[in-house]
Amino acid sequence: MLFKLRAYQPDDFESLYEIDQACYEPEIAYSRPELRHYMRFPGLECVVAEAEGRAVGFCLAASEKGAGYIITMDVLAAYRRHGIASALLEAVEQRLATRQVREVWLETATNNAAAIAFWQRRGYRKRGVRKDYYPGGRDAFTMRKSLDRPAGA
Repeated sequence: MLFKLRAYQPDDFESLYEIDQACYEPEIAYSRPELRHYMRFPGLECVVAEAEGRAVGFCLAASEKGAGYIITMDVLAAYRRHGIASALLEAVEQRLATRQVREVWLETATNNAAAIAFWQRRGYRKRGVRKDYYPGGRDAFTMRKSLDRPAGA
């Protein structure tokens, strides 16, 4: 599947909101005000994936003082398993690295085996559990990845 990555533009907001609504249960998906709030975070990085002439996924991250945080990674179900999420993550990590970010953090549901495997394959490691992180009392793993590269890498 052919896709391209590009930087977020303000006109993308509604499309990204709709993607988030499609990717997550209603109690987990972001409301418009929540998503707008995240779009104003310091050190914001948002990369959008397009396929077939429309946005099909995005990765939203923020950074401050050498640390980055993946806020959300969303890819529409019909476009998964084509390398889009991996490409989005790589692009966001590269952008964070240019901001001198040395480590990236995220949370993912402890019962989402596919997501846990995705993050682990990309170098993220479990660092703890956040109890009741999600609505309904669901826990989340806190995961971390170092962006430090060995010399010459």
